[in-house]
Amino acid sequence: MTPFEKFTEAEIITRILEGEKSLYEIIVRRFNPYLYKVGRSYNYNHEDTQDLMQDTFIDAYKSLLQFEGRSDFKTWIIRIMMNHCYRKREKSSFKNEMTQDINDNSKPMFSNSNNDTDKVIGNRELRHVIEDSLSKIPFDYRIVFSLRQINGLNVTETANLLSISEANVKVRLNRSKAMLRSEIEKIYSGRELFEFNLIYCDAIVENVMHKINEL
Repeated sequence: MTPFEKFTEAEIITRILEGEKSLYEIIVRRFNPYLYKVGRSYNYNHEDTQDLMQDTFIDAYKSLLQFEGRSDFKTWIIRIMMNHCYRKREKSSFKNEMTQDINDNSKPMFSNSNNDTDKVIGNRELRHVIEDSLSKIPFDYRIVFSLRQINGLNVTETANLLSISEANVKVRLNRSKAMLRSEIEKIYSGRELFEFNLIYCDAIVENVMHKINEL
């Protein structure tokens, strides 16, 4: 399916709706990493996150006709994943710490001005530290950091997904960086940030494709 890798989501979806169901594998592989990071940002473990991803991909497939291309597909499918995460949290009374301490005058994430957030996330030697630190900060800030800095959504997309103002997105992002900076300065390690290995990707693809072929 390599020739389809450069196709847009809209082009792939059109062909899926025309009967090429097997092309949905491209969608699953393309968005596995994004959904995984969202699930882990809710502090769900690896197994629960995989279950939520599978449910998300199945629901997205069933709703492809409703995707009208007015929003980015990544934003659309992340919203479905977030809804699943939210419902699971409510159902199980999953508690996330909250805070009212919002400060938009936070310092840069690191004192070295050359170390911006994108470079930090790209640094394999700091990824495990960031993962561990993210799990310790309040959810409101953790999810903004995940959407903006890890999943690459812009301010407007993030604001729309979370139903908050763009100003609040910026404030929470700054605050999350300050919280992370405090945590990261305590420890240093060398594992992956919310790593989703190919072996796991293959399993999700297999499960999702099996289920949609039964629809």
